Amino acid sequence: MNFVVIFGPLAVGKMTVGQELEKITDLKLFHNHMTIEVILPYFDMKSPSFKKLVTEFRIKMFEEVAKSDLDGLIFTYVWKLDSSNDTYFINTIVNIFERAQATVCYVELEASAEERLKRNISPNRLRYKPSKIDFDASEKELLETDREHILNSYVGEFRNKNHLKIINTELNAERVAEIIKERFGL
Repeated sequence: MNFVVIFGPLAVGKMTVGQELEKITDLKLFHNHMTIEVILPYFDMKSPSFKKLVTEFRIKMFEEVAKSDLDGLIFTYVWKLDSSNDTYFINTIVNIFERAQATVCYVELEASAEERLKRNISPNRLRYKPSKIDFDASEKELLETDREHILNSYVGEFRNKNHLKIINTELNAERVAEIIKERFGL
């Protein structure tokens, strides 16, 4: 089994790359908004109930996948590398798969803010993430998150990890998925 964690800043293309990777592998995609969009109509994103439900649902999903006969899972996440809570969450879910003898692959995407602002309003993004349809709020969130958090790693930060960093400002999702598939032998 393979567990592929695709992380990077908002609107970097994590979900779109995950969709393409799902097409060319036997892995299933579980992008972060699959839980966000289900719970958001009931609880504000910053509420304790929202955070609890999103986290618990994801962990239950990972536990079930890890003990299943699936070939693996692709998960997308905006990992605030300077957040101990985010790092704890990633370590928790990685441990679930490592206990099941899965291969964990870290895929980090990086793109310019200018490119990400364009991608922020793409039809594919809005189709699967209706909470992003308020363009002003979505753009503000993207820029604030960039200012307030570390969203891409420094050189050597993932030493001893099965890690691939791709600068995808000028690469389409299909090409990025091919690079990931080839690098990890998926």
